[in-house]
Amino acid sequence: MKRLRTLTTLLGLAGIAAAQGPTVGGCPVQPADNIWNTRVDQLPVHPSSSTWVTTIGSGTGVHADFGAGTWNGGPIGIPFVTVPGAQTKYPATFLYQDERNTGPYPIPLDAPIEGGSASTGDRHVISVDTTNCILYEIYNAFPQTSSWKGDSGAIFNLLSNALRPLTWTSADAAGLPIFPGLVRFEEIASGEIRHAIRFTVPQTQRAYVWPARHYASSLTGAQYPPMGARFRLRAGFDVSTYSATNQIILNAMKKYGMMLADNGSAWYISGAPDPGWNDSDLHNLGNVKGSDFEAVDVTPLMIDVNSGQALQSSVSVSVSPVNASVPVNATKQFSAVVNGNADQSVTWDVNGAVGGNGTVGFIDSIGGLYTAPLALPSPATVTVHATSNAVPAAKGSASVNVTNPPPPPVVSITISPTTASVRITTTRQFTATVTNTTNTAVTWKVKGITGGNSTVGTISASGLYRAPNSVPLLNKVTVTVVSVADPTKSANATVTVTRK
Repeated sequence: MKRLRTLTTLLGLAGIAAAQGPTVGGCPVQPADNIWNTRVDQLPVHPSSSTWVTTIGSGTGVHADFGAGTWNGGPIGIPFVTVPGAQTKYPATFLYQDERNTGPYPIPLDAPIEGGSASTGDRHVISVDTTNCILYEIYNAFPQTSSWKGDSGAIFNLLSNALRPLTWTSADAAGLPIFPGLVRFEEIASGEIRHAIRFTVPQTQRAYVWPARHYASSLTGAQYPPMGARFRLRAGFDVSTYSATNQIILNAMKKYGMMLADNGSAWYISGAPDPGWNDSDLHNLGNVKGSDFEAVDVTPLMIDVNSGQALQSSVSVSVSPVNASVPVNATKQFSAVVNGNADQSVTWDVNGAVGGNGTVGFIDSIGGLYTAPLALPSPATVTVHATSNAVPAAKGSASVNVTNPPPPPVVSITISPTTASVRITTTRQFTATVTNTTNTAVTWKVKGITGGNSTVGTISASGLYRAPNSVPLLNKVTVTVVSVADPTKSANATVTVTRK
């Protein structure tokens, strides 16, 4: 494969860079309107963004999993070769026969393998037929005498938006092509990477979202991101202190984001090896932490679940608030803004049901007032969507956590004063304060006798105590006030009755 060796040489060719979408050897790397090549900087933040970032590692830095030279005897990154249409094609056999493309594969038997010929890792091998614009990829590839052997293989027409069959893997865990997500040194020449970047995380959910087609996990918790999840660098992240090369990479992360494609190390971004990379400079990307990213919802871009074509309209829908906690049978008002279109009307749904239902809660399909169901749904988190009536592909969402109602507040009662000295035949006013109930009525007692008596003293319904005509036994009595709302709640005051 012919390679450009220096940044100076690359910059000298910047004027011939394609105006739209990445290219390789004169071929587009998928159509310009493919989801890989579509900007996501204006899309709404995904409701699970903060949860996913925390799970992946908010304090973990980005790692460029590519560079110059070798590591443990192999190239640093995922290598590829470009070949002409006349390249010899070799048969291939695969471990996962039911989800592979049979080939043959025009991959030279001496093509570079990820990690090197002795690698025990993923051993990806990639070839691009630049005559016919066809991409060939093999996972866990081993060259034989006149064939290839691997775990899985996939063939992609770079002129097409076609995806793998639903549930099929590829040479990548998510069922996606690998090459479109690689950071290539040649791209620095144009001053802009015009596609999303492939990246990995330690743990993924047993799920996938468009455009991914396959999962590779047994974990079902919603805290784990699914395959195909899209993340972007926050718009406010300051890239000015980074090198020109790293600024190009970071700006691509802002505009096009990153696509989750495999299980691996946290925030590892994929690229092709090249002697032009400065490994020390790439290491500075580690100063960018997980907390600097946010997940985005790409569903407004989906035209067909079986196609990688993405809606190129600038219209998007933002829902506010993006996260809410609503007790059962309680309400929450949501609002929506249609960005990029004069028609602000939207249709509201809950978990895809327009207007909702009794299981997940109801929502005013026009006004956005959500009413939680009478009982907790399973799972307890539902998603509210607002879909633009003018551009139905533009959709915003909010996550709603339905909770059980809070326990009723505990009635509390106090008495004032709590001690008093009262001469015989005179009076003392006591007051009661009842909280956490609208029923503030109370019952007054003296030594357990409602209203008291002539021996211990009497007390009125308003709390006015009148001492008896003579000092009672032990000179002391107890005045008690009891809540009518909750008779188990009471307060006491000690009264000393004196002769003088």
